[in-house]
Parts: sequence; structure tokens; C-alpha cells
Amino acid sequence: MHKAFKFRLYPTKEQTILIHKSMGCSRFTFNHFLARWNES
Repeated sequence: MHKAFKFRLYPTKEQTILIHKSMGCSRFTFNHFLARWNES
């Protein structure tokens, strides 16, 4: 039997900004190294 839990986050305005910044940095880093991988 599998169990699943659903939940929803309600971040504050400051937390939302920090989440978006973190995701942007992660995306930039991933794309940078993906490009280097494709070059080699």
C-alpha cells in the first residue's frame, strides 16, 4: 500500500523573494555546467 501526503506552503513575501533568487541561481549554475558539458 502506498501513502501520499499533499501539503501547500504559504511563504511570506520575503521568503518568496528568497525562493525565487535561489531557484534563479540554481538554474544559472545548471545551465552553465550543462553548456560546458555539451562543449566537451
